Amino acid sequence: MNLEKYTQKSQEAILAAQRLAQDYNHQTLEPAHLLLALLQQEEGVVPALVARVAGSVQGLRDELTTELENRSRVYGGGSQQVSLARPTSDVLTAAERHAKGMKDDYVSTEHLLLALTDSVEGKRLSKYGLTKDAILKSLASIRGSQRVSTQNPEETYQALEKYGRDLTAEARKGKVDPVIGRDEEIRRIIQILSRRTKNNPALIGDPGVGKTAIVEGLAQRMVNGDVPEGLKNKRLVQLDMGALVAGAKYRGEFEERLKAVLREITDAAGQVILFIDEMHTVVGAGAAEGAMDAGNMLKPMLARGELHMIGATTIDEYRKHVEKDPALERRFQPVFVDEPSVEETISILRGLKERYEVHHGVRITDPAVIAAATLSNRYISDRHLPDKAIDLIDEAAARLRTEIDSKPQALDEVDRAILQLEIERQALQKEKDKASRERLERIEKELADLRERSNELHTRWQREKDAISGLQNTKEQIEQARLEMEQAERAADLEKVARIRYGTLRELEARAVEQEKTLKEIQEQGALLKEEVDAEEIAQIVARWTGIPVSKLLEGETEKLIQMETRLHERVVGQDDAIRAVSNAVRRSRSGLQDPNRPIGSFIFLGPTGVGKTELARALAEFLFDDERAMIRIDMSEYQEKHTVSRLIGAPPGYVGYEEGGQLTESVRRRPYSVVLFDEIEKAHNEVFNVLLQLLDDGRLTDGQGRTVDFRNAVVIMTSNLGNELWEGGHRVTRDELNRVLQAHFRPEFLNRI
Repeated sequence: MNLEKYTQKSQEAILAAQRLAQDYNHQTLEPAHLLLALLQQEEGVVPALVARVAGSVQGLRDELTTELENRSRVYGGGSQQVSLARPTSDVLTAAERHAKGMKDDYVSTEHLLLALTDSVEGKRLSKYGLTKDAILKSLASIRGSQRVSTQNPEETYQALEKYGRDLTAEARKGKVDPVIGRDEEIRRIIQILSRRTKNNPALIGDPGVGKTAIVEGLAQRMVNGDVPEGLKNKRLVQLDMGALVAGAKYRGEFEERLKAVLREITDAAGQVILFIDEMHTVVGAGAAEGAMDAGNMLKPMLARGELHMIGATTIDEYRKHVEKDPALERRFQPVFVDEPSVEETISILRGLKERYEVHHGVRITDPAVIAAATLSNRYISDRHLPDKAIDLIDEAAARLRTEIDSKPQALDEVDRAILQLEIERQALQKEKDKASRERLERIEKELADLRERSNELHTRWQREKDAISGLQNTKEQIEQARLEMEQAERAADLEKVARIRYGTLRELEARAVEQEKTLKEIQEQGALLKEEVDAEEIAQIVARWTGIPVSKLLEGETEKLIQMETRLHERVVGQDDAIRAVSNAVRRSRSGLQDPNRPIGSFIFLGPTGVGKTELARALAEFLFDDERAMIRIDMSEYQEKHTVSRLIGAPPGYVGYEEGGQLTESVRRRPYSVVLFDEIEKAHNEVFNVLLQLLDDGRLTDGQGRTVDFRNAVVIMTSNLGNELWEGGHRVTRDELNRVLQAHFRPEFLNRI
């Protein structure tokens, strides 16, 4: 027996059989040991073959284990030495014969199984339907037309199943979220797929605009038959490039796997459409020294139209990777996916709302949906719709679900009070004086009242929680019934459709209405749990993400804003005009009356040294954030040279420090709601003012890496010592005099923006 002629899995099976014989203290390695070792192989071909033919591996495995345990054992010296039994030797010889007969280069595990059908184990195998013909028939569906030409052939069996995710199968099971809108893009994809050659669409768009969702929408249409004849009954399979590359240790292993996937697609004769998300990963994937990358392997098939492929990637990655390879780029037809508008996002959220309600077991109101779309568009500027709006809904619902599952605040407070009084009671029981005894009596009475209150709250909480869980369970059953109805409609089982639509579904919907009514009645007595996501919940999530207060003005905050001048005067004496102007700007912002495309306020503070210009900026930061250090201070005396602009917004590509970003842009990007202080603005170079023009007018700035930084939620304050000579005489300086000084130093377009 030459082990080099056996595949890796076959060698592992023989060694495992030897270990089994040693564990059971058997002196010879019998065919039963080998069969059990084959059945215990994870990711092996034999368990898959047996499962296909016999329905389950467990029965045969248990029978073999029981028999081996009951066989006679040998103990003592030399009991660990296992020799090859004659029947096992015959099995290995027969396996080599089968491999030669099937024109395979190596003896694989399936050859060992075929050889076992002729051995003493043949009778047991035939009892489970595992005859030679049944095994060969099942093997053809797993192996296809492939031959065993390497020592690891299992890598290439059912490659599409192993490295792909069948989107059409998932859509059929209802595992894909509904896709709302995007009809134009889906129609364009169908049009490109219907071409004779170069029928490969590439979806290009910003992250989070819904490129993958469009492909899932196409899968749903294919399942529903809502596509041209040429695409009906085809499979849409998503290729997992990570799984394809992972574990490919040796040169050529990755190419072998990819070739197996492509061979399966070719054998399917155009019935499989391949989808590669993050398509740029194909370029250069698996390209070790002297090896070919995935992109070059795909090119010939893409050009001939043998491979139907849909790609999806971002604009930046497409430009960086795909456009650099014109031969690959020309084989794809780009489909640009734009960010949906706020109105379209609201429609998308309304369509997805039910899925999230069922998952979290809460109700999502329509104002919450509208708030998620509008607030995410206004305040979360570094991400795209509809992704950021969906995330807001998801997180708000998850937060509410967590609160439902944990103890309500009212009950928690009562329980903590009980615990505190229990500790005090324990301490007082040791005391003998009159005052301690009186206090102990009062504590006993308080504890009795609190325990009664705790029990009452606990009962109410449990009833409310049970009502919410019951409603969630009913909603899940409704969704399951709808899914079964859709599947029955596709199978043209009209009797089942009618039974579900007019029977099961109506009963469940009536039960849901009744449960909602019961929940409302319970909550009218005083709700402990909130099971409704409203606009305020969404606003709180936005505030948590960005630090921008967008929730409704609470009573305490309204009072605080009305008293803003008084609060600022506690730190800054005098300067009434400046404090009034700053206070009005902040109040306008919090009440939603400001221009949404400019900073909260843009001010220039003029005056001699020591009058409180910088101090007012610090006082404002402390008032808004309760921390005077929450202020971004830029000392403009450091920006007197032309090249220092790059320090503000980040160095351009190719220069040192490009990856680090700018001092101003990075600070505001991390904390968009802030006070930005440009100290001694008159000392800055003219080029710096050109950058500030864009910031003051549009409320945004583009950094060195091309990212847009949002300044619409910042207060911009500039201080200057210009006109110092005007104050030297000690006389009152008029606004006209100050304006003349400013006009002499700053350009009109800069002054008009302050």
